[in-house]
Amino acid sequence: MSDAFVRVCGLSELEEDTPKRVEIAGTPVSVVRTEGEVFAINDICSHANVSLSEGEVDDCHIECWLHGSRFDLRSGKPDSLPATRPVPVYPVKIEGDDVLVSLTQES
Repeated sequence: MSDAFVRVCGLSELEEDTPKRVEIAGTPVSVVRTEGEVFAINDICSHANVSLSEGEVDDCHIECWLHGSRFDLRSGKPDSLPATRPVPVYPVKIEGDDVLVSLTQES
């Protein structure tokens, strides 16, 4: 995967605690602004083929709407069942109003 950063949206386009689904080179990514930071996490739940961006954000976690698994936005690790495998998280940079994400996995 490329370590190049790609502009995915404007910071002003991100609502607090509301995931935004984007695609980078065919990879679905959920971009989330919460607790003063912006996170990028793979948009597909590791338990079921479901979009995480349709779930809710709370306490720096995103919850899969289908079965309730919660993933830490910082690490991608699940902290509730039924998911047992983490999902990839990606580096984010903010330049002005631009939100940039690299597909290089942080975890």
